[in-house]
Amino acid sequence: QVRLVESGGGSVQAGGSLRLSCAASASVYSWYSMGWFRQAPGKEREGVSSIEADGTTSYVDSVKGRFTISRDNAKNILYLQMNSLKPEDTAMYYCAADPVYKRVVDGTAWYWGQGTQVTVSS
Repeated sequence: QVRLVESGGGSVQAGGSLRLSCAASASVYSWYSMGWFRQAPGKEREGVSSIEADGTTSYVDSVKGRFTISRDNAKNILYLQMNSLKPEDTAMYYCAADPVYKRVVDGTAWYWGQGTQVTVSS
């Protein structure tokens, strides 16, 4: 079973940066597609970014040019570099993993972390 543990959240001012990490426990990590989601209070969960096993990435329009997803297969870690943060980026951020990319994209991934809070003040 895959275990995912997020870290790196915190409180920053608008315009600041944070780097989220998601440590995966399974040795099959490199075969999985992975993604970052976020959920703000009172709002539905939103897909932020995803990365396939071959490194192909995608982003929601609201973070394009500001966020960068990457993965270190040797360390079994998924990253989300977040720059030029805005108050509307405030949310709990979750990582997800699945052998099937489509399930990561549509939010039905098999494996989820517990989340890390990101708070951006104006």
